[in-house]
Amino acid sequence: MTLPRSSHGKAFRVAGRLNLWLGMVMTVGTLLTGWYAYNTVPHDGASHEVMTTHRNIALFTALVFAGLTAWSLRQAIFGRREPRVFVLALALATAPLAVTGFYGGELVYRHGVGVLSLPDADDHHHHGAHDHGGDHHPEEHEHEHEHEHEHDELREEHEHDH
Repeated sequence: MTLPRSSHGKAFRVAGRLNLWLGMVMTVGTLLTGWYAYNTVPHDGASHEVMTTHRNIALFTALVFAGLTAWSLRQAIFGRREPRVFVLALALATAPLAVTGFYGGELVYRHGVGVLSLPDADDHHHHGAHDHGGDHHPEEHEHEHEHEHEHDELREEHEHDH
């Protein structure tokens, strides 16, 4: 089965190549900052294991995309289109990219790595929120009232700006 040729095919190919190439440039910066973070942020044993997994998958993913970028550059230099196997390889390369992102999210949102401070969930309540149990103190309600006015003032300022 062959796909019909689109009149926009060349524009899509150029856009795809530019995105791949720029993505690879950004990957170099990402690897450098990730390496720095890996060696400098405070962490415990459990988060270190996740950091190491994240690093290893990120390095593998970067190597895969570096190979695909080199292949794409070669095709562009010789004025050739990327073959279908290239497109398939590019699609498959998104899997380790997604896994890398998952582990990065785990580091931040589950382990708090790189987070300067974690909010105290019991320190702030919204009106109409369900009761989490425990005693409520009058000063909490005073804080909520002040917070509500801050939101109103910001909303008014935003409306006046537009």
